[in-house]
This record gives sequence, C-alpha cells and structure tokens, in this order.
Amino acid sequence: MSISKQEFARRRKNLMALLEPGSIAIVPSASLRTRSRDSDYPFRQDSDFFYLSGFDEPEAVLVLLPGRPQGEYILFCRERDPAMELWDGYRAGPEGACAEYGADDAFPIADIDDILPGLIEGRQRVYYAMGRHAEFDQQVMNWVNVIRSKVRSGAQPPGEFLDLDHLLHDMRLYKSAAELRIMRRAGEISAKAHCRAMRYCRPGVYEYQLEAEIQHEFAMAGARFPAYSSIVGSGKNGCILHYVENNSVIRDGELVLIDAGCEFEGYAADITRTFPANGRFNDEQRALYEVVLEAQLAAIEATQPGNHWNQPHEATVKVITEGLLRLGLLKGDLSELIETEAYKPFYMHRAGHWLGMDVHDVGDYKVGGEWRVLEEGMVLTIEPGIYVAPDNDAVEPRWRGIGIRIEDDVVVSKSGCEVLTASVPKSVEDIEALMAEAGDGR
Repeated sequence: MSISKQEFARRRKNLMALLEPGSIAIVPSASLRTRSRDSDYPFRQDSDFFYLSGFDEPEAVLVLLPGRPQGEYILFCRERDPAMELWDGYRAGPEGACAEYGADDAFPIADIDDILPGLIEGRQRVYYAMGRHAEFDQQVMNWVNVIRSKVRSGAQPPGEFLDLDHLLHDMRLYKSAAELRIMRRAGEISAKAHCRAMRYCRPGVYEYQLEAEIQHEFAMAGARFPAYSSIVGSGKNGCILHYVENNSVIRDGELVLIDAGCEFEGYAADITRTFPANGRFNDEQRALYEVVLEAQLAAIEATQPGNHWNQPHEATVKVITEGLLRLGLLKGDLSELIETEAYKPFYMHRAGHWLGMDVHDVGDYKVGGEWRVLEEGMVLTIEPGIYVAPDNDAVEPRWRGIGIRIEDDVVVSKSGCEVLTASVPKSVEDIEALMAEAGDGR
C-alpha cells in the first residue's frame, strides 16, 4: 500500500516543471532529536523530503537540477558503515540511494561542502525553504558565499532565492489515488481504535488507560505511532482543546472526549469522538451533543467541489449559534449573535484543517485574498465543537464543564465528498448501543 517509486519520480518531475529555468532546488531531511541525554526520539522524516524521495534516513539532502544532462535528481546521504549499522540499523548508502530510491547520482553527505557549491554555481535561482532550518540556512549561505568569493575567477553565483514551499505545498494539497488508499487505511485503523476505547471505557478507569487501548489498536494494525499526541479528556478536561496530560480518573456521569489518529505509511488520520463514561448521555449532554452533530453533518454537506474553504465553517457557526440560542446558553437575535461572534466563548476554533502527511497539513487557505475553492482530491477535517467552561457563570450550572467535539476526515470528490472515518459511531443511539454491547466486560 506504500507509494511507488514511479509516483515519487512523477512528483519530482512535476515539481521541476514548475521551477523557473536555470534553477536548483534543495531540500534537507529531518534530523534526529534528543529525548534525554543519549536517547533520541524515534526518527520521523521531514514530510517535504519524504514526499519527493521516500528516503527515510537522517543526515540527507535532496537536490533537483532541472535539465542537468548527467541527471536531475541527486541525493546526499550517509555512507554504509557496518560498525554503526550494527548499533543503529541499516543504511542505504549512496549506492542504495540510486538503486532503491531512484537517484540519478548520490554522494556521501560528508562530501556535500565540496560538491554542492559546484552544483549551485551557474544556476540563476535557488529554491529553498529559508527560515525553517536555521542551521541549514547558514550552510546554504556558506555555499553561496563560496561561489561569490570566486566571482573574479568567472564563477556565477545565483541571483535569486525563491521559496520552494509555495509550489511544493500546493502539490501536496491534491492527493493521488495511492495517497487516498493509504489515508483510507489510516482512517480505518483509527476508527477501530476509537471503537475499542468506547468498549473499554467505564467509570473508574484512567484516561491514560483509554490512550493505551488506542495505541494498542494502532500498533497491532501496523501503525506504530500516533499522528499527534492523543487527547483523552474526561469531564472538564474535555473543555481544554489541546489537553494531553491524560492522567485523570474517569468518573460516572462525565463525558469523555478522545481526539486521536494514527500515522500510517507517512499519512495522518484525525478523529474525535465524545461519549458518556457510563454509556448513557444525560439530558444536557445529549442536547449539546445533538447540536454539534447537526453542525458537523451540515459542514460535511457543504464540503463539495466549487464551494470555498470557509463554507463548511460558516455552516457550523449557524447551526451551533441556533442551538445555543434554542437551549438558552445564548440570548438575542440570531443574525446579530453570528455577526458579533457571540458563539466564540463556546466554539472558539475553526471547523477543520487540511490533512495529509502532516496532521495540520500544508496548503494555503486563501488564494489572492479569497477563500480557496474546494477541489477534488483535497482532504480536510470537519470538527465542530461546543465547550462550556466549568467556571462560566453566565450559564446554568447544569451545562458547565461539558466539552464536545466530533471530527471526521473528508476527501472532496467529483460530486461531493467521501468521509474516510465513517465507521466510528457518532449518533447518540449508535454510541450508546456500542457501549452497551461491551456490557460488564468493559
């Protein structure tokens, strides 16, 4: 189910076709990050670098040279080293970079200072994401300065630096059939994890125990890591948008909000479900939940080609404001409440974001100052919510401390959209039925 060598090659070819004549593009890999003392975090490749290469090692640099007769795609990477590989694992080496990853040429990363200035020299434009990697920024400027120092000898330094991100990130916004297959699988795995957590949940367990159930389902399906830090918030913790402590005991009568998704083959899923710890919604929980669900369904309906990015969000604002007004948490005229953003103390975030290799994926939301038009192949989340702060004395005590979010992953299709994560129950009846099935074994 992984991306093929042919697709990586097409991506590079398509990107080079967008570059101005006489250009060079430079993309560094991610670096290892220290966790503590001499222990590193698990390596995760830079998404742009991986998108163009599929190469999953640190200490590497990708170079694209459109029109170069000797080959347009060059990789700098670590050399094979049996002694180090015994400790840290297999390395492809320059030979493997060519044979396994399609590089036209590959060189040891230790030789980059000697080789790359010669590749930059004579190119009028350098495409590079300046400002994202401070140490590598300095290295790029050092290479350019080496060329500048030789101008009197006839060297030709580049005259222009251009941002690679805009072109590359626009490409990443449109998902191929192969990418969508992977994202469907990521959604399926994550959906099963949410169902597992619902079945396991009961008053008295800890939030981190639900997190462990989710992680178990991810790993058993081949998705070893979450796409982001899982949120398991019970009771008032569900009102904290980025709650990740996950260390409270879950109490009878509380709601549990879980925002979790796996990363599979480099692509993220992102699902949120909110459910009652004891398997039954009380009246206030049900009332607010039904408003959020109605808002989410309205936003999904608005997610179709030709609509602009903000239309799903606008749909959620209207439904949520109407619901809060109907339930008495807001008072006044509907149009005025929307115009003055009176809903924001209860619904303070947007309805979604782009999704792909990064959970908050790349791509502009506005083009030329206008909201971007949705097109086939774009993937986004739909995640409205209502959060009644536990200290909100403007509402009756019975509403306070209730936090609800419902989130699915949606791909824009030719005629509408497809929900990639639809197999997790989200109606009140279906959630209660799933939890009842678990019975005493939960």
